Amino acid sequence: MMPRALARRAEALAGERAPFVSATVVRVERPTSVKAGDTAIVLADGTMEGFVGGQCAESTVRLHAARVLETGEPLLLRIVPGEDDAPAVEGSVTVHNPCLSGGSIEIFLEPELPAPRVVVVGDTPVAFALRGLGEGLGYDVLLAADGVEEREPGDTAVVVASHGRHEEPALKRALADGVPYVGLVASRRRGASVVEALGDAGVPEGQLRRLRTPAGLDIGAQRPEEIALAILAEIVQVERARHPAPAAESAPPTAVDPVCGMTVEACDASPHLDRDGQRVWFCGDGCLRAYEQDPARHAGV
Repeated sequence: MMPRALARRAEALAGERAPFVSATVVRVERPTSVKAGDTAIVLADGTMEGFVGGQCAESTVRLHAARVLETGEPLLLRIVPGEDDAPAVEGSVTVHNPCLSGGSIEIFLEPELPAPRVVVVGDTPVAFALRGLGEGLGYDVLLAADGVEEREPGDTAVVVASHGRHEEPALKRALADGVPYVGLVASRRRGASVVEALGDAGVPEGQLRRLRTPAGLDIGAQRPEEIALAILAEIVQVERARHPAPAAESAPPTAVDPVCGMTVEACDASPHLDRDGQRVWFCGDGCLRAYEQDPARHAGV
């Protein structure tokens, strides 16, 4: 079970909509300083809070936590003594850590990602249908009074379904803020009239081209639930186009520890030093100190 202080920290991060990874030790083989049930959280910048092993193990956890945040998929990480990395097998990765004195550790890494937020302006049947279906799809749906004060950076979509109330200010703000999906629930005729009014109000043509009206894919929707389905399908379509499956080149930056040969994440949270105008990364302070004492010995690693 996660310690209370760490659980409160995780809850606070979730409330801030900050992504992080929960790391839980599920199995150990002695000798090792960690025990099953030990937990930690890893933030997007590599900062780790809690305990799931010594500094060398932490370096491996930090690297794979970054990859878990990138893919959004949980991972079982097994850290064992050795020299070479082994390939992933069916959702698990085995890493041979030459710095471990003995024993092995299995750690479950689970991404905690904020749900994409959809702001719906209006209190109409379509608005309520969007909330119900959207939450079922995993969206954080906010029913807003006017879509201006309730907005925050990073919103996935703004849908105006207010039957004419607060339409233009909400659309103008969402378009100016670059919200990925901006939709207006209206007939084609009224939608064209709103677009014209926004243009007369000074909204640039490039922004107006991003406004989707009538909002939603053309599936012949008539009932509020069908209209909501069409809109959410279009939001999913836009999001998939913006965020395709992560490619190999999108993996977090890594470096090789010149002392032990481990692959570590090249981030501020990993031990490092600057030498001859270049930054050198290490799995832990032990390797860093060994390098400081004799840099020439490790220059070719």
